[in-house]
Amino acid sequence: MASNKLPLSFYQQSNVVQLSKKLIGKVLCTQINGKLTSGLITETEAYRGYDDKASHASGGKRTQRTETMFKNGGISYVYLCYGIHHLFNVVTNTANKPDAVLIRAIKPLQGKETMLQRRNASANSPSLTAGPGRLSQALGITTANDALPLTGSTLWIEDRGDTFSDDMITAKPRIGVDYAGDHASRPWRFFIHDSAWVSHK
Repeated sequence: MASNKLPLSFYQQSNVVQLSKKLIGKVLCTQINGKLTSGLITETEAYRGYDDKASHASGGKRTQRTETMFKNGGISYVYLCYGIHHLFNVVTNTANKPDAVLIRAIKPLQGKETMLQRRNASANSPSLTAGPGRLSQALGITTANDALPLTGSTLWIEDRGDTFSDDMITAKPRIGVDYAGDHASRPWRFFIHDSAWVSHK
């Protein structure tokens, strides 16, 4: 299993927008409380540190929450949204270049029964994991998993050979970042255009 984990070099590329697109089709895995779960990444959003008004680290803003974003790429950034939803992000680039990719949706692969239990759901439908809060709950990800190495044994991403060409991926503006002014219209949300496992088309 370890052989197809993405290496640190993948995460430490400098172009977070391209990297966000490259994560489409990769497989997000967790091993939490002894239970393996995984899902194909179907939707992502890029956040480019300093010069992105939608980023938590815009203008180099450092807080207890955002400190994780300033570390070397290849770790998790998990934060609480509205005091309810745990949102999972991939920290990219190198130290003091606080870029990150929000994973917005996955298509369940392994551990579907565990995901259903965690989500208190009865059907393996897009409502299970299409949405960043939903997928984190299904995979067992919480803020306790912030700043974990993505090359470790709790949280990791694999390349299982699924590829999606440019014409299979749609780029649209990010969601819920109206506060970012003109930066809100940047087409930095990517998703598989014919997949049902997407939070917003």
